[in-house]
Order: sequence, then structure tokens, then C-alpha cells
Amino acid sequence: MVEVEPGVQVLCHCHWQADRAQALTVIIVHGLEGSSTSQYMLGVTEKALAAGMNVIRYNQRNCGGTDALAPVLYHSGLSNDVAAVAREIIARDKVSRLALVGFSMGGNIVLKLAGEWGAQAPPQFRAVAVCCPAIDLAKSADTLHEPANRIYEKYFLWALHRRMLQKARHFPDHFDVSRLRGIRSMREFDDKVTAYYCGFTGVDDYYDRASAAHVVERIAVPALVLHAANDPFIRITAETRRKISANRNITFVETEDGGHCAFIGSSVGVSAGSSTGSGTGLGNGSEGCYDDGYWAEHAIVNFLRAF
Repeated sequence: MVEVEPGVQVLCHCHWQADRAQALTVIIVHGLEGSSTSQYMLGVTEKALAAGMNVIRYNQRNCGGTDALAPVLYHSGLSNDVAAVAREIIARDKVSRLALVGFSMGGNIVLKLAGEWGAQAPPQFRAVAVCCPAIDLAKSADTLHEPANRIYEKYFLWALHRRMLQKARHFPDHFDVSRLRGIRSMREFDDKVTAYYCGFTGVDDYYDRASAAHVVERIAVPALVLHAANDPFIRITAETRRKISANRNITFVETEDGGHCAFIGSSVGVSAGSSTGSGTGLGNGSEGCYDDGYWAEHAIVNFLRAF
């Protein structure tokens, strides 16, 4: 457990190499309603460990069975939590090299932290890699409400509704479940629940302040951004794409297929307008390892091998 602010702890599962100080340490952050046991978390962990890296499987607030720890909710802007974990392992475990990895919501969080750190990042921070990052929160939330995506939205709302009820059972004096009434979209949930309990003035304030899109131009370490052109609900606006393209530290890879954090297959076609960067060495599988079909996981680990 790591205390990220007074009275608030997050659960991290640490996997160390024999010489933890010299190995690259990778902090992996999951997406909305995921946890340290999500498939992509375990997949990257397995591949990174085989590549000689340390791995921290990070659970966001309330995730991984930690609802009872504190009367707080998690949200897409909690980059300071990840920063607290990074500072803790740098100080306590004397790691010499650090990288951040994130999926979907977690991708937004680690990109946001990398941008906030900018050129003032800890000297141990070497790279960041993300898969399908939700870096334009408002646009993606609105896309999630489109008829074709309602199946995804309904699942997220069901999971978040259940979590809110769980939090209210643990902290009945803090959470008012009546705020859940009539919610039919993620935007409504984020307005009535997330923004209300997490210190934002409303949903627009939340989406604006929590989106990594505002700071991607300040990322000062090598960054890999994987995105699928057929992702059903994650959208990256033209303005954000311009910011990404203008930052030479960012390698942006947009594949034709991949959906949302899927990328199943030994190889994935790259769209014509995408930049893969030079010498990224993403490949179709990890060097010296089997190809299990999870292209994005291999691509992320291969990218991190350089650091």
C-alpha cells in the first residue's frame, strides 16, 4: 500500500528483478473499472518481467478490492496519485530508471503526469507508453453515448453504479445514492457523481481539467501512443493530434484495427496517415519471446527495451 495523500492509500503489486535498482521499473495503470488483474495488466507484466524489467501493477483508488480504505472516488485526472507512487519507489527502492504505462483512462493519467512533469521530471523518468488513451475526455464521453456505443456505456454505468452503492455501504454519511437517480449517460454520471465528489464545479470543468490533451506538448521524454482508427469510443481531436505531431518526443501509431485496447493478432496494419517514428523497434512480438497475439502489449514492452 502507498499513501498518495493523507488518509488515502492505493494498492500496488510489485514484481522485482534480482537487482531491482538497475532494472527499468514500469508502473502500469489500468482503465475505467479495471484493476491490477485486468488481462492487459497481467499481459504487460509477464512480457516486461521476461524482458528483465521490474513491474508495479497499480490499482487506482477503490480498485482491486480497496473500496473500504477511504471515502474517496477515483477519476481520470489523478496523475498526482501516480506521481506519489513513483516518488515512493524511487526513494524506498532506489530504482535508477522509471517508465509509465497506461491503458485507456490510465493512459490519460500517465500522459497527463508526463506533461505536468515536463522538463522538471525526476531524473529517473525515462519513457511513457499508452494504449488507447482517453486524452480528450469530453469528446470520448459524448461518443460513448452514440447509439452504436450504448452497449459499452451501459456496462460502464452498471459498474460505476454498483461501485457507488458499495462506497455508500462503507461510508453512509459521505455518499448520497439518490444522486444516481435518472442517470442515463457517462456525462450525467460524471456531472452528478464524479465532479460533485471530486472537487470539480461540474462535468465540463472535470473533463477540461482532467484531460491530458492540455499538456501533451510538454512531454519531455520519449513517448509511445498506440491508437486504433476503429476504436469505438475513444476520440482524439484534430487539435490534440496537432499537438502530438508537433512534439518530437512522441511516437504516434494509429492502426486500422485494434478496437479499444484489443489489438489481437500477430501483426496490425498501420493507417496511412500514422507516424511510427524511426527506430522504435515495435515489431510484431517481443524479442526472444513467443508471439501470443497481443500486439499492443508486445509493442509497449519492445518500445521500453531502449530505456
